[in-house]
Amino acid sequence: MKRRRGTPIGRARERAFAPGTAASTALAAAGPPCKTLLELHRATVSLAMGCAHMREPSHAATPTPPTRDPVCAMTVDRDHPKGGQLDHADHTYRFCSARCREKFAAAPGKYLAPAAPQPSAPAPAGARYVCPMHPEVESDHPGPCPKCGMALEPATVEAPARVEYTCPMHPEIVRDAPGSCPICGMALEPRTVSDGAEKNEELEDMTRRFKIGLLLTIPLLLLAMSDLIPGQPLQHAVSMRLLTLVQLTLATPVVLWGGWPFFQRGWLSIVNRSLNMFTLIAIGTGVAYSYSVVATFLPNIFPASVRGHGGEVGVYFEVSAAIVVLVLLGQVLELRARSQTSSAIKAPAPAGSKASMTI
Repeated sequence: MKRRRGTPIGRARERAFAPGTAASTALAAAGPPCKTLLELHRATVSLAMGCAHMREPSHAATPTPPTRDPVCAMTVDRDHPKGGQLDHADHTYRFCSARCREKFAAAPGKYLAPAAPQPSAPAPAGARYVCPMHPEVESDHPGPCPKCGMALEPATVEAPARVEYTCPMHPEIVRDAPGSCPICGMALEPRTVSDGAEKNEELEDMTRRFKIGLLLTIPLLLLAMSDLIPGQPLQHAVSMRLLTLVQLTLATPVVLWGGWPFFQRGWLSIVNRSLNMFTLIAIGTGVAYSYSVVATFLPNIFPASVRGHGGEVGVYFEVSAAIVVLVLLGQVLELRARSQTSSAIKAPAPAGSKASMTI
């Protein structure tokens, strides 16, 4: 029968045979056998006490968990914060630096207020968009591919609203509900029917940019080539300075607004180290437009050899605008073709006969 240290019986045995007690003295005086028995008992008690001490749970101090700076959200040592601590509304806040502590002391409500909810994304929940040229590129919202700049397309086809049932042996049999074919008796199988073409927001956006850009680029090209008219009547009617400012006014919305998607895609291609067509378009049109702006307002910084008789420097507003409009036209044609192809793939198979019978 085991007796553990800490029980009443175990504590009584330890006190009874402790050195100096009557039992211990009697056993020691009884002779070598009893003395040996006493030493063996003391060794057993000591060993049991050591084992019990090892089994006891450790009460060592556990490290204090760190906290976070309310300003920058960095992890801060709770016991030794580098930026000190500050009491506010019956709570102690610790900081990573004195700068964060000063910001919090100036406006604590700014950092303690709950974050405003973010607006929900327009893309449906669970939707995935992939690049048709790089299938490994995936995103949860529509946009350009970071590698090639092409518009991402939905990875899955959304289920249309209407379902029709047809016979696999007699496609001319079409019903709005499941059943059996009146000709052969086979069960009708469902097929999906699209209620109309899906809305392509990028195609609409590119078309709008192209139309507005084209309306502004046509007069811009006429002004830029007006010096080819015999006698140059326009140059004699107004100054070159005014003509240049008019060209700047017409080219600015075309390049900066109409070509903004190309600048975004060009920048992404540089950041992702995947140069493509939009890299060249963004750099070319951006340099031509920037050079023309500088030449319009600071013509004196250019050497005399590049300036005309009136001190004006040649500009390239029409070049940058024309490139943007032509690329927009290409994007419209590409997106329209892809949209028609996608619609053709999703369209139901044609009936087996010219006249389909609906029951």
